[in-house]
Amino acid sequence: MPASILEEVDHLLDAGVTRDTTTRLSCPSCGSAHVAQVLGDNGGISYVCTACGHSWS
Repeated sequence: MPASILEEVDHLLDAGVTRDTTTRLSCPSCGSAHVAQVLGDNGGISYVCTACGHSWS
């Protein structure tokens, strides 16, 4: 079992697939990067900040 997700996708990175490490989702309320993506009741995607509890979609 790989020690990290990067070990799991190394073959993609070697093939020229790049990761965009400059785009990060942050909480509009507190600015934290500790954001979880959640599935809403109607099947939509929402986000919740695990630092302050703010949620948005």
